[in-house]
Amino acid sequence: MRAAAARPADARPPPFPWDAALHFGLGLLRLAPDAFWALSLRELMAMGGGSRAAAPMDRTALAALMRRWPDRR
Repeated sequence: MRAAAARPADARPPPFPWDAALHFGLGLLRLAPDAFWALSLRELMAMGGGSRAAAPMDRTALAALMRRWPDRR
């Protein structure tokens, strides 16, 4: 297994894939243009199944969170 190559600190992130987003929203989902442009990126991602629930937290992880951020009364 190889680690991902680190980007230089001044490197820009890759551009947003508008062509794929347009193809998905207008072509596959068959949204009207006004409906597509009214969506947030989060909503568009959810329509593609990108917001599936993560696996539930186990007891060890919950205990670590509770130690790190205890309830204050």
